[in-house]
Amino acid sequence: MRKLSWLVLAALACAFVAAGGRSPATAADCRAGAIERLRAASPQGFAVYQAIKDKAFFLGWLSCEEAALGLPTAVHESVHYITAEIDAFPLVGGGQVKRPHEVSRFFAPSRIAGQFKANDFVATYLQPGSASSASDFLYLLDELNAYTHDLNTAVALSRSRAAVEDGEGDVDHRDGLAALMGFVALYVAHAQDSEPATWSGLREPRVAATVSALWGRAETVMASSCGIPNFGSEDKALIRQFCQSRPQAALQQILGRAPVCPRACLKPTPVAARDNKRVDPMPTGSVPAMMRAAPARQ
Repeated sequence: MRKLSWLVLAALACAFVAAGGRSPATAADCRAGAIERLRAASPQGFAVYQAIKDKAFFLGWLSCEEAALGLPTAVHESVHYITAEIDAFPLVGGGQVKRPHEVSRFFAPSRIAGQFKANDFVATYLQPGSASSASDFLYLLDELNAYTHDLNTAVALSRSRAAVEDGEGDVDHRDGLAALMGFVALYVAHAQDSEPATWSGLREPRVAATVSALWGRAETVMASSCGIPNFGSEDKALIRQFCQSRPQAALQQILGRAPVCPRACLKPTPVAARDNKRVDPMPTGSVPAMMRAAPARQ
């Protein structure tokens, strides 16, 4: 009973902080409104909220101070939670694929960090000693899937009437998925060039099918975001990297088809739009202040 009481008090304190010092009742109103907005604008994001058993975990990532209310990040983090719970990747659009644990024997993704310009995503996901994705390819796939859900939710919200009225569409939501697509593509290319055991493992039917399922959805979601201005600041450089012939050729052998380069996302951003851009420095998008001291996701 004492533990339960402490958890209730802690939850109320977090809600108070997330609401910028407003009363718990106001915070609850904000959260209820956020979930309703998610339901109306992003059925696929709302499906993640429905699927997660610990609703408090999802709600803890919301921020009443943000135009998008932290919903893409809440979906992203909840996808990680669900993945660990069911030992499978929940897919955008429904369904799931079991996690191929054999890929944990592959070479460490940190070995490709030097192929990328230093940024928050490289530091968070590829630098040794950071997130599990730096040492285990399974978790790089986990991040790819979470960022696919993240951007998918952000795209849906950006097209809602409320987003238009609030003047949204100027947070770097596209950067995260662009980074993870770049990491996975160059990982596969490095395996083909220098890691025969991993290259052989990547072409095993179960592993190849998992990579194909995750990559295909990432392609679709990325393409759906290309017409939205101000949705990325580092995305173009990262997209150009995984659109190069070497990673494209390596991916083709895993996917069994030519990968799709999202060339529409490479169109220049108008100067006026760049001048008005708000840059979000957090790797996952807009993370509530109470969460910003938390370690990188595992």
